[in-house]
Amino acid sequence: MSKSYHIETYGCQMNVADSELVSAMLQKAGYQETGNIEKADAIFVNTCAIREHAEDKVHSRLGFYNKIKEKKPSTIIGVLGCMAQNLKENILESKPYVDIVLGPDSYRKLPEMLNDRTAKSSHIVDTKLSRFEVYDNLFPSRAEGVNAWVSIMRGCDKFCTFCIVPFTRGRERSRSIDSIKNEVLLAVDNGFSEITLLGQNVNSYDYEGKKFHELLKEIAQIKNVKRIRYTSPHPKDMTLDVLSVMSSYDNICNYVHLPLQAGNNNVLRRMNRTYTKEEFIKLSNVIRDKLPGVGISTDIIVGFPGENEKEFYETLDVMNEVVFDSAFTFKYSSRPGTKAAEYDDHVPEKEKQRRLESVIKLQSEHTLIRNKKFINKVELVLVEKESKRSVHQWAGRTDSNKWVIFNKKSEKIGDIVPVYITSAHGITLQGKIQKIQEMELVS
Repeated sequence: MSKSYHIETYGCQMNVADSELVSAMLQKAGYQETGNIEKADAIFVNTCAIREHAEDKVHSRLGFYNKIKEKKPSTIIGVLGCMAQNLKENILESKPYVDIVLGPDSYRKLPEMLNDRTAKSSHIVDTKLSRFEVYDNLFPSRAEGVNAWVSIMRGCDKFCTFCIVPFTRGRERSRSIDSIKNEVLLAVDNGFSEITLLGQNVNSYDYEGKKFHELLKEIAQIKNVKRIRYTSPHPKDMTLDVLSVMSSYDNICNYVHLPLQAGNNNVLRRMNRTYTKEEFIKLSNVIRDKLPGVGISTDIIVGFPGENEKEFYETLDVMNEVVFDSAFTFKYSSRPGTKAAEYDDHVPEKEKQRRLESVIKLQSEHTLIRNKKFINKVELVLVEKESKRSVHQWAGRTDSNKWVIFNKKSEKIGDIVPVYITSAHGITLQGKIQKIQEMELVS
């Protein structure tokens, strides 16, 4: 009788891709995935160490796993990913019921470790980081869906002072183009409509001299790839070559995620972001010029150590200058081991919360401004899921990454359909399916 496993994932899409990779290896070793965590022979949590809140959730879940193990002592509990890499000593000391601790470069060893763990009771730990790509010829096991997340590189060489990634995922290393193309082909054959290329700094991809724009072009030329996205790029590595390839292929989505982080040059220097606010604004203008109608999203951190009120307001100024389509906004969270954690001029929590609320309010206004520009236009929308509002409605995204709600007709999930946008409310657009004859009238 085959053994079963259950895996829970926290954090970024890179972690989702890694969990799919782990699932593929376990299934190849004879394990079956189960949705019933209490019946699983092995329980894994794939963790994130970027923010303290994510770590707190994992600690809470581990307590729940222990209760399951108390009822069934043979249950194997494993902690995978960035938190395992960063806090292995803490995990082993405070949670002796955890059996396996594996960093992001050690997943290949998991099936062997599970066999060893059934034979003896000691902890198994492997958090060594590799200088080379270790999963180049392995392909993930994905649940049915629309979007396939394809990891093209691992690690980071930027060493932003607030970020733990270079220490938990190691230095940059890229997969071969052939391996990436083979994974994309497999995803297309399995019915996925959209491919998202993943990397800590996805546009710093470099395999044997081949750059990101060259990879992007090759993926765009693969038959039946309906849509391509990528995340997350670093502003310093965004090139005209990338924008040129994007403008040349209709199946590359007209969307760029461009992390700002802060709008003051002094704060950017302390963050080690390697660009100025003036350079960032110029780049965003170039992107909008080269890619008409492009959607631009960003990341913003408020309350970085030493950020004063005037410097914070410069972030709002940049937001007003660029008018982002959307933003992921965060309060600065100190990560042990990073340079910023050593700073002694941390901003009070109450002040960070006030600044965050100001950013969220302003971004809500900007999102509505951008979204209203789509009213009375026809957009091609990828049907992704049933709307939470009604079983009679679909929810899908435009290629500029805007969510659209519209009534069902004969479409199915994975189809790309023309939708006439009728209104904009908050972060979503509302519309109706457009017939060919109606499209001709609108045009």
